[in-house]
Amino acid sequence: MQTAEDFRQESQALATAIEPLSPQDFCRPTQFKGWTIDDIMGHLHMFNVAAERTLESDAAFQAFFAPILHELNRGKTLLESQGPWLQGLAGPALFEAWTAGAERLADAYGKADPKQRVKWAGPDMSALSSITARQMETWAHGQAVFDVLGLDRAESDRIRNIAHLGVSTFGWTFINRKEPVPEPAPHVVLTGPSGAIWTWNDVQPDNMVRGSAVAFAQVVTQVRNVADTALQVQGVSAQRWMALAQCFAGQPVNPPVPGSRYKAAT
Repeated sequence: MQTAEDFRQESQALATAIEPLSPQDFCRPTQFKGWTIDDIMGHLHMFNVAAERTLESDAAFQAFFAPILHELNRGKTLLESQGPWLQGLAGPALFEAWTAGAERLADAYGKADPKQRVKWAGPDMSALSSITARQMETWAHGQAVFDVLGLDRAESDRIRNIAHLGVSTFGWTFINRKEPVPEPAPHVVLTGPSGAIWTWNDVQPDNMVRGSAVAFAQVVTQVRNVADTALQVQGVSAQRWMALAQCFAGQPVNPPVPGSRYKAAT
């Protein structure tokens, strides 16, 4: 699957930003809920391993995820639930484990049948959806790292995978909040880093989202408020979507407030 290679490149792009850091830098808090760079690496590593296990078998995933689910059911946060699994792994050692695990995961999914069904914390999904989700999460959580380090990420057209996920979860954004899904879905016109133009849904001048694919991905992954982007949003349905967009699973989460997520000055 090409998406497995896209995930590999996404992980390598983030690793390039983290690798030069000192051990003390791993403890720097980010704008994402105050999570440190270490916290983000631990989160990505744990769920990369989960994705590796679910590709092996349903039983392997259940055995891996059961202790984590136990912590969550005890009222622990997602961040707290990864502590027992990491067993003190942190800093440069965690960096090495995460990067090695990401390479293994890319290799495994690169050989997988895209249509293979795999277990997850929520509904089952295809192997293609699983590795797309890993790319999305790596990119989204990675944004917090690039922001706190004051760095610009070298984006590529692999962002299209995340943009497509964002468009595909239009209905989910509303269903997850128990709201009626507006019809029809807005027309989406995005420009990739290469200058390529990508479109989704029927042309509707009065119901559309237009702009940078990177900005759109930032909004649907909730690493930026739409007000902090240059996206052009026309129509009530499109505006409501961009105000709430959530392309990831789980309980409804409100986007960051305007001005709260940004690249730090260096």
